[in-house]
Amino acid sequence: MKVATHHLRCTECATVIQNDAVSSNFRCPLCNGLYEVLYSWSEGPTSPESRLPNPSALRWLWQERRSSTMAVDQSGVWRFRDLLPIVDDLEKVVTLREGNTPLYDLPRCAKAAGIDWLLAKHQGMNPTGSFKDTGMTAALSVAAQRGFEWVACASTGNTSAAMAAYAARAGLRSIVFIPEGKIAWGKLSQSMDYGALTIQLKTDFDGCVKILGELVQKFPIYLLNSVNPYRLEGQKTPAFEMVEQMDWQVPEHIVVPGGNLANSAALAKGFSEMFQLGLIPRRPKISIIQAEGANPLYRWFIDSNREMKPVTADTRATAIRIGNPASWRKAAKAIDELGGWCEQASEQEIALAKAEIGAEGIGCEPASAVTLAGLKKLVALGKITPEERVVLILTGHTLKDSAYTIDYHRNELFTDAENAQLSQAERIQHAALRKAPIVLEADPSLVLRTLESHMNQPQPA
Repeated sequence: MKVATHHLRCTECATVIQNDAVSSNFRCPLCNGLYEVLYSWSEGPTSPESRLPNPSALRWLWQERRSSTMAVDQSGVWRFRDLLPIVDDLEKVVTLREGNTPLYDLPRCAKAAGIDWLLAKHQGMNPTGSFKDTGMTAALSVAAQRGFEWVACASTGNTSAAMAAYAARAGLRSIVFIPEGKIAWGKLSQSMDYGALTIQLKTDFDGCVKILGELVQKFPIYLLNSVNPYRLEGQKTPAFEMVEQMDWQVPEHIVVPGGNLANSAALAKGFSEMFQLGLIPRRPKISIIQAEGANPLYRWFIDSNREMKPVTADTRATAIRIGNPASWRKAAKAIDELGGWCEQASEQEIALAKAEIGAEGIGCEPASAVTLAGLKKLVALGKITPEERVVLILTGHTLKDSAYTIDYHRNELFTDAENAQLSQAERIQHAALRKAPIVLEADPSLVLRTLESHMNQPQPA
């Protein structure tokens, strides 16, 4: 008889079900809540018959797998498979060697934020250029093991790219629903290239989610949005990588962009499981930053009644243009349990932060830059002190939305009305960071004079 490696528990009513009894829309039939994956160690010390290797043994094992040539060992997700036993047959694992993303030092951004120590965990360095790959390898592997032919998602861009790539790798067929005209073309091009059936709906992201939710209950299509709890199992692994890269030290604070809000919940789950197993001595605070134009969690956070009200999302940071986030309760729990905070950032603040990160030679998509913009506010409010060690989660690669970057540096991103709202100090900050192309006649003397004028300018601090 096969022993169950995990169960699913509703995050609303706490009903526990067998992992194969979940409905096609991944909603609890009793309360419509979302599920989380439950292991024997999820709530505390393991029983004698199910005890895992001790923390030192796990650390050694995970490090040893890095030198292996097996695809599952080269994956930064499946290298930690001892803590996500969701696939019975490793031959069914669908991987593009995701994970193992860099942890960058950001000294100039730290100075701009007013702290001593700042790192960025760049999930944009995954195979399809975003953090979604870590969750997609997990959930799509489950779909492959369970024999599905079709998979689908609603997306603002990154999810669709990841799903299409992993479905293509597995030989599955994929369907992408996207809001018409509200997606960065770089992301949409990926879905097309990976062979997805792409459907643009004349609605927003939340409208796409609603349509897809109805379809998966009528057809044998495996849903791969973040309501799927197996997505979060993969997305928790950057927490493992992060502390491993820091020689098993735990930063004081993690700052995460807030869109559909599953990523912050996944990271919180990863840190909590490591804490329960004795791999780390404590858990970090997790704070979530949203764009002002797509800020339902921020409004919940400052509301004395703690009531979640969907908003009509409007932000140039397309990856987080979500007004009715499915995983808001999980994210709220992460903030409350780990002692974090929630903030919002304006369009100008996001653009400035993105340029500051880019000036360090790193680069990220606009949605990632809300982390630095929000960090500045948290430091100013005293929620993060200068000596705390902070890690920003950068969720997407800079080439995900190249049009945004080009428009910023050409000073074409904002309207005249938006630019008029900037203070003189803010205008100076933006001007110092903009690097628009210089167009010259093909005249050597003119080129030389232009270069000399720039070479004589002082290097920015």
